[in-house]
Amino acid sequence: MKLFSKKRRAIAFHALIGAVIGMLLLHPVTTIVYWYEFRHDLGAGRDSLWQFLFNRFESALFLEMVPMSLVFAIIGGSIGVAFAVYHLALIKQQQTVHNLEKQLAEDLPALISAGESEHLEFKSSIRWDFRQAKVNKSLETVIAKTLVGFMNHRGGSLLIGVTDEGEIVGLAEDYKTLKSKGRDGFERFMTDLVINRIGADMCGFIHYAFYNIKGKDICRVIIESVVEPVYLTDGNTSKYFLRIGNATRELDAREVMARVSRQ
Repeated sequence: MKLFSKKRRAIAFHALIGAVIGMLLLHPVTTIVYWYEFRHDLGAGRDSLWQFLFNRFESALFLEMVPMSLVFAIIGGSIGVAFAVYHLALIKQQQTVHNLEKQLAEDLPALISAGESEHLEFKSSIRWDFRQAKVNKSLETVIAKTLVGFMNHRGGSLLIGVTDEGEIVGLAEDYKTLKSKGRDGFERFMTDLVINRIGADMCGFIHYAFYNIKGKDICRVIIESVVEPVYLTDGNTSKYFLRIGNATRELDAREVMARVSRQ
């Protein structure tokens, strides 16, 4: 809610400044162009530009000229709003880049040693079940739930190839289950999972980085926070998950409505 208030204030401020500029800058510039183009037709050929401007601004005080002033205010305000939207988007992009650089600069072994947290989750694999020693597609749903939970919270990192206890098992077993082997195939599979279970529009909020520790590949999935509610598609049902502490929990309809109304 506070974030939206800041955005609204910023947009309103830029709109106001744009409206003022529209009246004090665009209006005079338009008047100057008008004078140069039509001064002879208007019988103003003998008048100086400054005299013409003075006369125009004097007439602008009349009631019948108010619509013209409003037009310039609206044009200027619209330009101000467009600039504010662009400026806010640029700031968010810079913040995203900064956060990604900060996370990528972290020492991964030290991060693993610290254990799971509100912003960090470990998963052994995306498809290979180490306990059953076979492919288990239900693990894909677990991965998707984790991504959604981070998006609906404050973002975070998912380390795939690391057990809950922090043991590095790598991605070799997962690689074997994919049509396209290696890191590229793994990332492609993750992207398809996001598209099919969460939505193609969410792909831009998820970033991948691969590391090799002790000869084993690890994938770090960096998830950005998303302002709008993000849902997991489970058959014909859409489910809402949220990162709470070091776990991801599904919220019921009442809890989702309460949370969304507070945002």
